[in-house]
Amino acid sequence: MSDEANPTPTGTPPAEQPRGRGGRGPRRGGAGGGPDRGRRGPRDPQAGEERAEGELVDKLVAINRVAKVVKGGKNFAFAALVVVGDKKGRAGFGHGKAREVPEAIRKATEEAKKSLIRVPLREGRTLHHDGHGHWGAGYVMLRAAPAGKGLIAGGPMRAVLEVLGVSDVVAKSKGSSNPYNMVRATFDALKGQSSPRHVANRRGLKVADLVGRRKDGASLGEVASEN
Repeated sequence: MSDEANPTPTGTPPAEQPRGRGGRGPRRGGAGGGPDRGRRGPRDPQAGEERAEGELVDKLVAINRVAKVVKGGKNFAFAALVVVGDKKGRAGFGHGKAREVPEAIRKATEEAKKSLIRVPLREGRTLHHDGHGHWGAGYVMLRAAPAGKGLIAGGPMRAVLEVLGVSDVVAKSKGSSNPYNMVRATFDALKGQSSPRHVANRRGLKVADLVGRRKDGASLGEVASEN
């Protein structure tokens, strides 16, 4: 045979043609990219994003995309709700709004750090007594639990209790499921917490007297409510 019939030299494989439409590379949606490539959307609040910054831990509770209708169309922005705590009895919450998700989270975190409150904990793991809180249409109930019970709470309430450092609590939401109302109602219940030392100082008694009464059957919540 002549060389014109077999133009490819012996032992040299023919050059592979690029795959795809017209040799322009892989199709969108494969390893090279997808239909949502380059788009920025809201993060999943159920992912429980948590990161430590020094001694404080911040957790993203919810993020929403909001729109402002203007003459030329709509201006979109993001609103973030973040809770912050040191897992040792201090916690706070904040919300921020910006055109980008990271900036909204940063604003919410900075606001949460300015609104930290201290909650007395019993043995560093649970609350001293039961508590109730409400904000708007949100109603929550917090109950102290024995060691090993675990943190029985869900949604925004769980995020608040986790950054607070509580490990044994039973929580229940009886009202609105809006995360803003639930977080504010949870903090309203936490602000009503009292420790035996606070009650003893207010009433001019000794801590041993109050602890003895609690062992006899009276709860700290009943003792704290007495005049």
